[in-house]
Amino acid sequence: MYFAKATMYTSLFDSFFSDSFLAPHRTVYVVSDSQLEELKKRQHQEELDNLTESRKRLEANYQSRIKILDERETEIKEELKTLTPAEKEAVKA
Repeated sequence: MYFAKATMYTSLFDSFFSDSFLAPHRTVYVVSDSQLEELKKRQHQEELDNLTESRKRLEANYQSRIKILDERETEIKEELKTLTPAEKEAVKA
């Protein structure tokens, strides 16, 4: 009975050493401070470039939507102008 408990409830220590040689681990890279700074600089520059491109796309989409709304507004104003004289004539009659 004790053996069953021992295999059923292994300690974290036992699990670590029994699996550590069999399970794959993450690869660790050692880099110098200057390489790390260059990597951070490159990552920040990429993020900044992505933000700039996102802003450009957003602004282009915004301008496109504004253009569509302006066109629709103009169409509605023109329709109102054509309907207004007809309404005045109907009121007079």
